[in-house]
Amino acid sequence: MPAARRILSLWFPRMGADRLLRQMRGDPALPFAVVATQGAAQMLHSLSAGATAAGLVRGQPLRDALAMCPDLVTRLRNPQAEGAFLAGLRRWAGKYSPWVGIAGEEGLCIDITGCAHLFGGEEALLRAVDEDCAGLGLTVRAGVADTLGAAWALARFAGVDAGHHRSGDAVDQEARATRSRAAKRRHWERGGAAPRIKAAGLEGQRIAAPGQTRAALAGLPLAALRLEDDVVAQLSRLGLRRVSDLVDQPRAPLSRRFGPRLVLRIDQALGHVPEPVSPVAEARPFAVRMTLPDPIGLTEDMLAGLDRLLPRLCDTVGKAGRGVRLIRLQAYRTDQTMQWVSAGLARATADPERIRPLLAMKIEEIDAGHGIDMLRLEAVQTEPVSARQPVGHLEAGQVIADRLAANTAHDDLLARIGARVGMEQITRWHPASSHIPEKTALVLAAAWSEPVESWPEPPVPRPLLLWRPEPVMAPEHPRLTGPFRWRGRDLMPVETVGPERIAPEWWLDDPQWRSGVRDYWRVTVEGGERLWLFFAHGAAMSAGWFCQGRFA
Repeated sequence: MPAARRILSLWFPRMGADRLLRQMRGDPALPFAVVATQGAAQMLHSLSAGATAAGLVRGQPLRDALAMCPDLVTRLRNPQAEGAFLAGLRRWAGKYSPWVGIAGEEGLCIDITGCAHLFGGEEALLRAVDEDCAGLGLTVRAGVADTLGAAWALARFAGVDAGHHRSGDAVDQEARATRSRAAKRRHWERGGAAPRIKAAGLEGQRIAAPGQTRAALAGLPLAALRLEDDVVAQLSRLGLRRVSDLVDQPRAPLSRRFGPRLVLRIDQALGHVPEPVSPVAEARPFAVRMTLPDPIGLTEDMLAGLDRLLPRLCDTVGKAGRGVRLIRLQAYRTDQTMQWVSAGLARATADPERIRPLLAMKIEEIDAGHGIDMLRLEAVQTEPVSARQPVGHLEAGQVIADRLAANTAHDDLLARIGARVGMEQITRWHPASSHIPEKTALVLAAAWSEPVESWPEPPVPRPLLLWRPEPVMAPEHPRLTGPFRWRGRDLMPVETVGPERIAPEWWLDDPQWRSGVRDYWRVTVEGGERLWLFFAHGAAMSAGWFCQGRFA
């Protein structure tokens, strides 16, 4: 009989702060925080144990944190460095099991099925994890269960009681008679969240026995199911605060009101829907760096460094038979922080002359601060490119002609525009297989699609401008025989061509086509204006005339 599946989830709640404290050899008892920029504000992203003891919380604005703790030391967040640090932790976790995956920005998931006995059992394995992380200077919380979702919940919420989404101190949450009593409350400050009380005996329950997943999750808050904050708040307003309050509810009403994702998370946590651990494949890094003897800060100096790094990187990528699709220039400053700029290309290439203008355009965004002492250039995303085949003298002329015909100006233009507005903002139209007028074209990202050489001709002329159907005041008759009124104007038809009958897609319930079969007419009115009108024969909606477009 195969062994029961067991999953170990590791969560590093202070990973960003612990990483920098290890690098600076700082004291975790001192108030220290990693700051992330969110819009125009700076928020606390990761806190040391000393910062938490000072009353600071994650997500708090930096200005409020400095008012509470003037001795707070901060550093800017480096997402790339944190990702590399988590990748190193993933390799370290391979000592416990070869099946290790990454769970979010601060967690790992490990399939320890058949591995725990090598360490003396699951409890001994967790003690080994705690000892290793303590030696590395890292704060870790762990959970073991039959499913990935349950292990994730135990690692983050074991021993945390379910609280209400309302703090009780916000003015808009209380009646006027109760606001004056807020000053008499104890245990927490006015305006803050109510304290989370840890239930007795739950702190040590990090391991859910095989087959006891439902019982282990029953007392945890709903956030343990990996639900969105707004969904948790809505469920809390309905009186559902613990996992046990939710798992026994009928699934159909929950899915209709909160979407299928809520039901999926419940089934994943209980093991009704499989959720395997997906190990991350080791990707070959394409990166070069240059350490500078003296700090630099001028744009010309950074461009000179780019001119040295870019040909080396492109040569390495080209020899591997790949091309650069997304490239990142990282500037490490003397204060142990890093800034970066990225540029995407419309088509993968290993030509440095096509990549350099994109980075040169954005290099002025880098703030050198007190100086930059190292530059690193990395090809974040690469794609295979077709290699050139050697040919003889007879075919050389044709090959050169084909190479010259392959003009890259269009791709370079897309890359330049995308460097300013974003590659996903540039789109192009592609023909679609549908007889519905408004569905005959698809909007695709220009950088990930090929241009259309020839647009298919419609069976009958289509208008240049197309809009949502607008009602036309005309006799309810399939043929337009007299004047009609549209957009507040009285129009007299001079010529009508049609009809072109178009039926709705019966396999789809399109709200715009509930008026049934349509007869389209090309109508020329006095004054020369050519309109595209149709008569809806009626189905779920009543019949009538509508205008949907205008010809050139």
